Amino acid sequence: MNNNKNNGGTFDVRIDDAFDFSSQEYAELFDGSDATAFQHPLWLDTLYRKLAPAAAAKPLIVTIRRRATGKLAMVLPLLRVPRGPMRTVEFADLRVSDYLTPVGTAEVFSELLQDEDSCLTLRRLVRPFDLLRMSKIPDGRMPIENLLAAPRRTVMETNAYSTVLVAPFEQWRASALSRSYQKELAKKQRQLQKKGALGFSCCDDSASVMAAMEMMKKFRGPRFHAQGDGDLLQRPEYFDFYSSVALRGLGAFVRLYTMKMDGNPIAAVLGLCHRGSFLIIMSAFDIAGYKSQSIGALMFEQVARDCIERGDQILDFTIGDEPYKKMFGGQPSPLWSVTQAGSVAGSVALFALRQAPWIKMAAKRMAEFKLMPART
Repeated sequence: MNNNKNNGGTFDVRIDDAFDFSSQEYAELFDGSDATAFQHPLWLDTLYRKLAPAAAAKPLIVTIRRRATGKLAMVLPLLRVPRGPMRTVEFADLRVSDYLTPVGTAEVFSELLQDEDSCLTLRRLVRPFDLLRMSKIPDGRMPIENLLAAPRRTVMETNAYSTVLVAPFEQWRASALSRSYQKELAKKQRQLQKKGALGFSCCDDSASVMAAMEMMKKFRGPRFHAQGDGDLLQRPEYFDFYSSVALRGLGAFVRLYTMKMDGNPIAAVLGLCHRGSFLIIMSAFDIAGYKSQSIGALMFEQVARDCIERGDQILDFTIGDEPYKKMFGGQPSPLWSVTQAGSVAGSVALFALRQAPWIKMAAKRMAEFKLMPART
């Protein structure tokens, strides 16, 4: 633990790189916070323990406590990530999280902004860096740029998509999908059922989870290789991360759906459950075997049906502008990015990133920048 802290103000701001995300105090903070599924105790605990060391990223966990009581009021889960020669400070993401936000309430955040001593301490503690990059911010309730005295946020080039679910399933389907798309999917469903015994289920034990994860890895490899950006599941540390989250969160935080033909898996969807929303984070389909049956679309339709039967209110397709999301009634919502240079090298990199696309690509290759999530 780094005991650097501020001397005055309402809050005690510190760096606590050994902070325990599986602790009771963090669970209570998260439950009462405005944070997203990607700040869930299990998600962050797994990310810091498994992914961060593999990416040579160092924890930079800012804890903000009430000075009078010592009660945890907010946490900023950050990382120091080496990107080529650049020292960057980022939210705990490493290409797996879709929404990034401080863990706390908008009210506490507003109170923190009024506490000048605490803000100055926080800005001092996150340095040094060449570049501070906070992307995938879902809304403006907690203006992180004000807290860090960073330039104004900019809108990202990609959106997130979600659809509001209503019961019964037939009513949602009629309102979310166009009539022609409903007919097309019904026809594909009939075609698929003629091929053999079709089954859809939610994994309920560790053996079925690991079988589904291996199947996802197998089907995703060729598909993403063809698109030029390798699939994260092919990398052992990422496979380990997603498998661990799925196993530890099964039945509460995580649902892993599979579609089988004659007992063999042909499709899978992995997602997170959070406050009445189901957030799809990864999917895989046997496109080679069933390319004319649209098994991806049929799988999402079954997922929506199951979510509605469980009482979920939102099906969140998360980040990415893929056309199918709108076909399922997905509405776009913008995401924001905050970037700040902390050195001359950082200023040069930031300037380059804002220039013409070819310079952006060059800078991306030089410093291994990953500006957009390649996981969707």
